[in-house]
Formats: sequence, C-alpha cells, structure tokens
Amino acid sequence: MAPLRVGLVGLGEVAQSIHLPVLADQRDRWAIAGVYDVSPSLVTLVTSEYAARAFDTAEALINSPDIDVVFVLSSDDTHSRFVRAAMQADKHILLEKPACLTVREIDELLALMPAYRKTLFVGYMRRYAPAYLAAQDELPDHADITHVRIFDLISEGRHFLKKSQNILYPNDIDRALLARGARERDALIREVVGTDAPADLVRAYRGLTALSSHHISAMRGLIGEPKGVIAAHRTNGGANTSVTFDYGHFACLYDAVVDDLGLFDAMIEVRSNTRRVRIIYDTPYIRSLPTRLEVTEAGPLGPVTKSFGPLYGDAFSNELEIFHRHIIEGTKPLTDLADSRRDLALMAAIIERMKESGGDA
Repeated sequence: MAPLRVGLVGLGEVAQSIHLPVLADQRDRWAIAGVYDVSPSLVTLVTSEYAARAFDTAEALINSPDIDVVFVLSSDDTHSRFVRAAMQADKHILLEKPACLTVREIDELLALMPAYRKTLFVGYMRRYAPAYLAAQDELPDHADITHVRIFDLISEGRHFLKKSQNILYPNDIDRALLARGARERDALIREVVGTDAPADLVRAYRGLTALSSHHISAMRGLIGEPKGVIAAHRTNGGANTSVTFDYGHFACLYDAVVDDLGLFDAMIEVRSNTRRVRIIYDTPYIRSLPTRLEVTEAGPLGPVTKSFGPLYGDAFSNELEIFHRHIIEGTKPLTDLADSRRDLALMAAIIERMKESGGDA
C-alpha cells in the first residue's frame, strides 16, 4: 500500500531529533507531507530538508485532504485543542506525551471517541523499548513480587543533543504568543495543583507530566494498576520527586532526580524472593542507544545473572511500526487516551500527597 501521508504540528526538539528522522527511515510506511510551527525559521528548515508542504495554521494542516495522519508534537497546553480538531477531521493521530495536562481535558476528548473511527496513539516510547518488551516474559508471577524500584536520573535533552545533533532552537516566535501559551499552561497546571500552589509544587507537576510520565506509564504497563499513592515528596525546588505506590502486598518506589550533570540513568527493577528483573534505559534523546535487561536468580552457588543486550532496537522506531500496524489492522493501541487518563489520575493523586508532606520551597 502507499505510504500514509503525515502532517506534523510542532517542529521542536523531539520532532527534529526523533520523529522526522524515523519517518524518513520508514519511508515505505510514511510520507512527510505537511508541517506547521509557530516559528518561521523552523518551518523553513524542515521544508528545506524534507520537501514537505508548509501550512499557515495547524487547523489548515489538520483539515487538509492531503494529510492522513496528524502528529501532535506541539506544547502540552495545545494538545487538547489540536487532538479535538484532528478527531473531528477523522485523522489518525500520534500524540506526544503527556496526552493532556488535566484529567478534565482527557475526559472531554474521550467523550468524542464513540464517533471517532481512526487510531489515536499516545507516544510512550519506553513501553516499546526492546528490553521492556523482553522483560514482560521474565517477570515473576504478580503474587510473588515483593518489591519494585524505579529510578530516573534525568538531565535535559540539550545536554545530549548539542553533542550529537544540530537542533534549531528558534528565537523568532511571537512573544505575545509565547506569553499566552505560558498563561494557558499555568492555568491548566493550577487546575491540578491549586490556584495558590507554591512554585515547587508547580514544578513537581510539570516534571511528572514531562519525563516522569514515561516511567509512570511503563510501571502500569508492566505490573498493573496501583491501589493508590502511599506517600509523595518533592525536594530541590520541585525538581526531584519521591513517590511510594501501593500495590497491596508490595510497594513500588519511584525516585526522579533532575540536574545539569549531563547524565541519564533510568531503570525499573522488579523483585521476588528469588528473582530480580531489571530494565536499564539510556537517554532517549539519542536514537538507538541500547537498552539492557538483566535477570538474576538465586542458585546453589549464589546469584546467577543473565543479560539481554545491549539491545540496539530503537524504541521510537518500534513505536511507529506498531502505530502503523494498528492503523492498517484497525486494532486498539495499549497507549491510548483511556490509558493516559490513568496516568494523569495517578499524577493528581501524587500531588495531593505532596500537599500533605509539604516541600522545600
């Protein structure tokens, strides 16, 4: 069949470093047909490199008969508006995480689902990494799990990208538009954290909906839904978070640390009394860096570890291959709007626990 024609709304860091190169690699599945961004210099750059049509507005791209699939890669505060338009235009949608910033927004979109006939896929690429997929066959039985530990040491993408790719960070976006977007984003965040929330709580929620959302989604996909949030705390001005999730007979501990050291260290570890399964991630900002899976079991001579990897399969490439398959086969993605709603509900519960524990503002 002919490649599906893709229109990209938003041409920032993730579009330049990830989605455009992957789409170009998978040219038998996708054709980069149209782009829109609020930055004229970004539009000029991308249309010169990929020979795509530039649209004057996101709505024009979304409603064009020459676009089959809309990639919503714009700022978080715009997701709901653009997804709604793409659903009403009956286009397939890839939506970068977080799907929205509030449960309310997702509920409003979910109300449109009965009339929507296409595929909506939320981009949680860590759930499509080779080590993550392999781990699902290595986990102990759920009843045997005694402890889960998740760790995120995160430095911003620019620490990695500036050493490997020539990403354009534009300075020609209308300042009034930027200010309006900041106000809208702040209003959405304060629906969750509260109108008078301190700055560190606002930052903590922004962190949860940003990179931390990957591991919250991955946790749920791997070991199921928690019963609730036992405790949550924020430090370092809200940049660092510690959360304990209640799984009944075991707890899952999640720690996120954000700094400017330029390191990335992410892992998920699931334990029983005699088995440990550990997924090890490298930075997502550099494509095809390996993931690893380690499985350790008790043996007569001591612990025995078998390693899978390094696994160089690209999580983003896997993600788009699976998205394409869902479109062609008409099947339901694991990472859809309803799934993302559960992530946002958990994040809201985390914020409520953080309010109880206070912070270090």
